Amino acid sequence: MNLDTNNSNHDDELFEHHHFTAAKGQEPLRVDKFLMNFIENATRNKIQNAAKEGNIYVNGKPVKQNHKVKAGDEVKVLLSYPPYESQLIAENIELDIVYEDDALLVVNKPAGMVVHPGHGNYSGTLINGLIHHFEKLPLNSSNRPGLVHRIDKDTTGLLVVAKTEEAMTHLSKQFFNKTSQREYVALVWGRVEDDEGTIEGNIGRNPNNRMQNMVYIGEDADQGKPAVTHYKVIERFTYVTLISCRLETGRTHQIRVHLKHIGHTLFNDERYGGDKVLKGTAFSKYKQFVENCFKVLPRQALHAKTLGFEHPVSGEWMSFETPIPEDMLNCLDKWRRYAKSSQ
Repeated sequence: MNLDTNNSNHDDELFEHHHFTAAKGQEPLRVDKFLMNFIENATRNKIQNAAKEGNIYVNGKPVKQNHKVKAGDEVKVLLSYPPYESQLIAENIELDIVYEDDALLVVNKPAGMVVHPGHGNYSGTLINGLIHHFEKLPLNSSNRPGLVHRIDKDTTGLLVVAKTEEAMTHLSKQFFNKTSQREYVALVWGRVEDDEGTIEGNIGRNPNNRMQNMVYIGEDADQGKPAVTHYKVIERFTYVTLISCRLETGRTHQIRVHLKHIGHTLFNDERYGGDKVLKGTAFSKYKQFVENCFKVLPRQALHAKTLGFEHPVSGEWMSFETPIPEDMLNCLDKWRRYAKSSQ
């Protein structure tokens, strides 16, 4: 995370690098401590220096590092240079293109590839590869070329990319209006009892961990955005369950957050606590088996398997499916054999 203020010149244009809204339950907290909780890889010293240079704003006014942030406050970090993620560099990255025409392309994203540049990931992203292979991709509402939607770094599977302004507008409307179709395959901890079900719960940032999202319920529900996930059980393996998930909405980490909320955290999802033995026995042999599964699948067990949408030019319904990747298949085979040996 870069908060170098040496080049700051307040006669120049300032660029927004961070923007946070203090949650409804936020107790008064020094702004430097507040930002430490929200900015990945930040240091207290860099944040305090940014405040001394007049780069930290609360409700539109520059503040010192000891300013107390209260519930509802808008906190911004403004610097004299653009964020790294807005300075896109074309890179010759091989892309697994499933389909392409003049209006769009469908890409099968591998595990470990970030979709767009951000803090700590300024190169090697899908966008870096896209702008190398394709000129003049249209910008979405976040100024990210070609992107209609996104999936997490360690989630594999299908993404549609717009090549024209018309395609971007048309496809974005479909995702907004929930007329596109997306189905994921996930391995989760625990035995999912019902063969199918629906999870509804507003999703927003976890005020205690900026790297996580959470479901807001009750009086706090309005702090999150509505999210709906439908699931079906595909196969049960003693202490884990393979399910398919169909999204009505596209919130950040939606499947990961919703499944954790109902007690079925994704298998080996480090960010949400799925990289520990959450179900099963206390035997060391079982713990070793799970560790071996983690080695085979060193990421959360989530794959964007199918994608459907109306073609923005022809109006034809387009449907794509990609196989479950090898690392996830190998993990499933281990659980399948374990389940049979336990009968």
